Amino acid sequence: MGKKVLMFGWELPPQNSGGLGVACFGLSKSLAERGVEVTFVLPRKNEKNPFFNVVSVKKVCNYKEIEVNSLLSPYLSSGSYKRILSGVQDGDIYGRTLLDEVSRYAKYAKEIALSEKFDVIHAHDWLSFGAGITAKKVSGKPLIAHIHATEFDRGGVGRVNQEVYNREKEGMEEADKVITVSNFTKGIVMKHYGIPSKKIEVVHNGMDDTESKSFEKEELLKSFKDAGYKTVAFIGRITIQKGPDYFLKMAKKVLDYNKKVIFIVAGSGDMERQIMHQAGELGISDKVFFTGFLRGKKLYNLFREADIFVMPSISEPFGLTPLESLINGTPVLISKQSGVSEVLKNALKVDFWDIDEMANKILTALSSEPMRICLARSGEEEARRIKWDSAADKCISIYNKL
Repeated sequence: MGKKVLMFGWELPPQNSGGLGVACFGLSKSLAERGVEVTFVLPRKNEKNPFFNVVSVKKVCNYKEIEVNSLLSPYLSSGSYKRILSGVQDGDIYGRTLLDEVSRYAKYAKEIALSEKFDVIHAHDWLSFGAGITAKKVSGKPLIAHIHATEFDRGGVGRVNQEVYNREKEGMEEADKVITVSNFTKGIVMKHYGIPSKKIEVVHNGMDDTESKSFEKEELLKSFKDAGYKTVAFIGRITIQKGPDYFLKMAKKVLDYNKKVIFIVAGSGDMERQIMHQAGELGISDKVFFTGFLRGKKLYNLFREADIFVMPSISEPFGLTPLESLINGTPVLISKQSGVSEVLKNALKVDFWDIDEMANKILTALSSEPMRICLARSGEEEARRIKWDSAADKCISIYNKL
């Protein structure tokens, strides 16, 4: 009989704005295909009747999804949570602060843990750790804390939210096992949270390449390509962690040597307005285009249309977008400060702060068609071998040991 896993998260596609939801879905799907019964619990605002705790229950084969009534959503800050709360009718039932709402979500875990059958608890990132701890206390079952990002990734040096840090640390300490998505993140967890190496297992993320095959190519940038321009793309949240400011500094240096390049910034985030102003201050606003958040067909078309994709993250626990780029046939330049750099050989790599080297590599790649073709083909073959199946097998091994 397969294992039964009670899993807590806070986003899944299509209501996701980052890689965590994609990772949770990919892992859960592969676990279910291997006979593991997964019950995935996540918050979802109940607009029809906010006084009902459970919004919906969906079940397919070995996978069941339970949505509970909560205002938690991807990448919330204390300020953005207050704005959401202010616009909700019957808002008194929700937490007055983000941390109050995280605690309220954790209370649902008690009801669910008492009603569901499971062998192990698997909680993703700090918003879910309280729920995982609660479920462990009422069931006595082992808890896994899965780390996709830490405050030291999201906030950068000197910008750590102490309350969030405390919740992260508590979750890791209460867990029976900690999973990190890379050795890079394992090092952060050991250094900044004091978690011993023997308690941590590294499980690299994977890639589901089936979706990329279902769309036909469209010439989104046809007029520029017809005029002889090359395209460099940044796709991700526009926030300090992802290094969009370094991307623009690199763009300026590239344009100093080659005027026939345009830069696409696809995504949204708290630095969006700042980055737009920075493009103007650098005098390159006519060569930088902001698309907003993209998904599905538009996202994959951009991957295919770009000549090279750049991920200049300051601190990237893993990074799925380079794999998405490669399976769509576009070569990548990635930050060495990323987990995906541990599993990708056929990629250009640079320290996020080394703008000169980043620009040099971009200029070389754009001027050498054979080089780009080689990087694209070899990278695609490599990316297609990085599957969720391997991640699921490692998790099953951890479940069995627990």
